[in-house]
Amino acid sequence: MQDKLAEIARCAWRIRRYALRMGEVQGQGYVGQALGYADVLATAYGHALNFRADDPLWEGRDRFLLSHGHYAIALYAALIEAGTIPESELETYGSDDSRLPMSGMATYTPGMEMSGGSLGQGLPIAVGMALGLQHQRSPAFVYNSMSDGELDEGSTWEAAMSASHHGLGNLICIVDINNQQADGPSSQVMGFEPLADKWAAFGWHVQRVDGNHLPAVVRAFDAARNLSEAKPRVILCDTLMGKGVPFLESRDKNHFIRVDPPEWQQALDVLDANRP
Repeated sequence: MQDKLAEIARCAWRIRRYALRMGEVQGQGYVGQALGYADVLATAYGHALNFRADDPLWEGRDRFLLSHGHYAIALYAALIEAGTIPESELETYGSDDSRLPMSGMATYTPGMEMSGGSLGQGLPIAVGMALGLQHQRSPAFVYNSMSDGELDEGSTWEAAMSASHHGLGNLICIVDINNQQADGPSSQVMGFEPLADKWAAFGWHVQRVDGNHLPAVVRAFDAARNLSEAKPRVILCDTLMGKGVPFLESRDKNHFIRVDPPEWQQALDVLDANRP
C-alpha cells in the first residue's frame, strides 16, 4: 500500500504541474482549485476509477462528472496524467479551437462527461446516469464532483433526496470544501454546516476527510466503492486552495487568480523542490 500511495502522490504532483503550465498559457485561471483538488483527482484517476484512457466512451467505464465546470483546468491535468489527452495539448489551453476550453465542454474534450459551469447541474445528471446504469445492471459507478458553492443550489438537494429514494449504491458524490466562491467565503455566502449531518439526514453514507491527506482520501474512496448498502455515498473533502505553493495558499482571494509572469516559474520551482 505504501508503494501505491507513493505513486498516487507522484500523480498528484504531476497534476499540479500540468495545471500550472496551463495557467501560464493564459496568465490566469482557476489554478487555486486545481492545486487544492489534485490529491482527490490523483486518487480518482490513479486508483479508483475503472476506465480506458484510449477509449473514453467505453461502455463499461465509470463516469466522472465535473459539475463545477470552472475546475476544467484541474480535470484536464488529470486527463493528461491518465493518458486520455496528450501533454502537448496543454499549450492550447483556453485558445480558439482548443479541445481544452476554460470551462468544461463535453462536446470538445475526450473524457469530459458533461458540460459544466451552471452550478447545481451535476448531481441531477449523475442521478439520471446512475439510474440508467442500475436498470442495465451495469457494475459501473457514477462519480459526481462538485464544489461547496453548489450546496447553495436547490437542485443539488432535490437530487440528493432522489438518489436516496432510488437506493443508488452506484453513485458517489465528492464535494470540494475549500470555503471559496466568487462572492467570498462559501460559509459566509450561505452557511452549510453541519454538512455531514445534512447529507446523512438525506439518506447518504457520509465520510468527511482532509482532502489533501492522501491516505485518508484513498481510504474514503475505497470505503465508498466497497459499501454493501444500497445507498448513495458522499465524500466531503476539506481542501486548501493553492495547495503545494505557499505564496498561492496564502492569498486572501484566490477563487480566480492572476499570476505575474515570473511567479509561474517560481511556483513550478516550489513544486519541484518538494517532489515526492
